[in-house]
Amino acid sequence: MNGPLSSTRRRRDDGQIIVIFALALIAIVGMVGLVLDGGSTFAQRRSQQSAADLAAMGAANQYLITNDKATATTKAEQIAAQNGFDVAAGATVAVSWQDNDTDLIVDLTASHRNSFAAVMGFASWPVSVTATVDVGIPDGTNAGGPFIFNQAIFSDPGGIPLPQYSDPNHPFVFGDGNGPIPNGPSDMAWTCYGTCGNLDSNTVRSMVDGTSPVSTSLDPTDDFNDLPYIGQYNSGNHATLFGEIQDYLAGENVDVPIVDDNGIFQGWATFHVTAANQGAKQLVGYFVSPYNQSDTLEVHGCTGSCPKPRYFGSYTLRLIN
Repeated sequence: MNGPLSSTRRRRDDGQIIVIFALALIAIVGMVGLVLDGGSTFAQRRSQQSAADLAAMGAANQYLITNDKATATTKAEQIAAQNGFDVAAGATVAVSWQDNDTDLIVDLTASHRNSFAAVMGFASWPVSVTATVDVGIPDGTNAGGPFIFNQAIFSDPGGIPLPQYSDPNHPFVFGDGNGPIPNGPSDMAWTCYGTCGNLDSNTVRSMVDGTSPVSTSLDPTDDFNDLPYIGQYNSGNHATLFGEIQDYLAGENVDVPIVDDNGIFQGWATFHVTAANQGAKQLVGYFVSPYNQSDTLEVHGCTGSCPKPRYFGSYTLRLIN
């Protein structure tokens, strides 16, 4: 039996269903919004990470060249802006250094503008990414080669080996001028990094065959005129060592110091030994720098007393995070 009471109850039930449906619709829209905006956020994060990686590499390269943190930070901001994350538009680019300035870190944060999630009160949310670059000029080695080379082998500025000294298909023939330091780009000299007193061939032989490898750190105040070496002050240029080089180092990469015309240390480079000629007293090979994958070169930081130009040959510049 239908009457006024039944009709009232029906209207009340219909109203409750509408309220429940409205609440459910908001929840559904919110859940869909979270899914859609979450996917969009993930896409932004991926793009943002690429921008941070590029910004960190660019900033690290700038720091490597200029040794200036302010210009490195500016470079990071410029690269981030070029990739869609501009500080002027609200993004933040923070550049910091760790581990004695050998790790450069870029933290990039930008807002993600939401569409559906705004219904739930989330008009936007921040997206943050980090990129870390290992950067520096090596100042030491745990297995230095017994050779010294002249900085004229490298371009200036920039420190890149000139083509005639870096062609693996046409290795360069270096002679020994029998002096304490190389007197030009085609000359090489010998050294034991000051570890051997009045140096003889046996001392360097132990370096070459790995019996007694030399670990050393150098800075731009080191003068190879003042360090013990093989040269005209020590009974000639020790021709037998060229045979040792052929036997033990042919086909190997070795860490070598680069000096200016006055014998002052200018940086490390990586030299590939192709061959050595004992009779002619010649060393044949080429420079594989810039080279940033050496297992023996060590970077302890470069904060103001680095060689100028910033490097002659080897350096570290790699994305590690």
